[in-house]
Amino acid sequence: MAKVTIQQVAKAAGVSASTVSNVLNGRSDRMVQATRERIDKAIAELGYRPNRAARQLRNGRTQTIGLVVPSVGNPFWGAFAREIELAAVAAGSSVLLCNSERDPDRERRYVEELWEDGVRGIILCTSLASLDYISNVIDEGLQLVTFDRPAQPGDPESVVSVSIDNHVGGYLAASHLLELGHTQIAFVSGSIQSVNRAARYRGFCSAIEEAGLDVSDMPMWTGFETLPFGDVEAAEVGRKAAHDLFTGDAARPTAVVAINDMTALGFCRGLRDLGLKVGEDVSIIGFDDIVLADLYDPPLTSIRQPIKRMATLAMEEAVSQDGGAGSEVGRSVLLRPQLVVRESTRPPKARNEHEVANAVEGAR
Repeated sequence: MAKVTIQQVAKAAGVSASTVSNVLNGRSDRMVQATRERIDKAIAELGYRPNRAARQLRNGRTQTIGLVVPSVGNPFWGAFAREIELAAVAAGSSVLLCNSERDPDRERRYVEELWEDGVRGIILCTSLASLDYISNVIDEGLQLVTFDRPAQPGDPESVVSVSIDNHVGGYLAASHLLELGHTQIAFVSGSIQSVNRAARYRGFCSAIEEAGLDVSDMPMWTGFETLPFGDVEAAEVGRKAAHDLFTGDAARPTAVVAINDMTALGFCRGLRDLGLKVGEDVSIIGFDDIVLADLYDPPLTSIRQPIKRMATLAMEEAVSQDGGAGSEVGRSVLLRPQLVVRESTRPPKARNEHEVANAVEGAR
């Protein structure tokens, strides 16, 4: 079926195409009521649907927002996408969702395709420190909001970044375990190349050093380095980390800080595979506070991101016509994360390393 044009609507209503355009773009305050009614009737009878991309290009208003996330396969990104859509509906906008799998080439391609389709505001959830790979689109006028990535040196002035303070999050996680009495704490992640992961690790180190302990004595597991960032496979990252940390010859940690909740839950499963009890034998804390954290047994202690507030702020910036604040590194909106204590973290119990080794050996 051929697409109905604005010219056909104008002919059916007995008016000019520009008059129909005025109605479609909310410029009909001074129009004769009978004329407005004829146009509305023609639109309804012909089934005319305006080209939203063209309207955005004409009036400069952002009505469709692009959202590029790593993968909604991770519950954190699924929840964030939902909150973005709710915020978009409230703002009278709609959302086009893309899953990048943290592949820079896919991120670039999605951004360029969204721009070519008339989308002028994009929320990009990226792990990269530099935005040079999409600088051509930013220079053309894209209203870009980066999420989960604070503004970095070299960012264009127009870019706005919405994130939690990941350094504070890592600090809160390690401090909680230290306050419980743990002194053998491991840090578990996939590759730590991303901006936010590196910040979480620095916060972890700050708390360890502040407690007078040597960071080099704390195991740091960053396996699966061939997967640059990793998201969907996070649970398997945690499971493998548990196996490596508790079946090797090195001293076994009494507590673990995981880079995110999915990695933490995978680690919990790995401990169970080895015959160890989460919370009793090993304390573990995650990051994000996804819905599964509270449903797991035992419930997972986690660092909560204020996801609803972050989504609302990201949407406000994506539809804004003002751009960034004009600093040399764009503008960062940083929110403070919150420690949510549950049953997966407890004071370390006095344990016999031979008993732990025997439990592991018996489960293998």
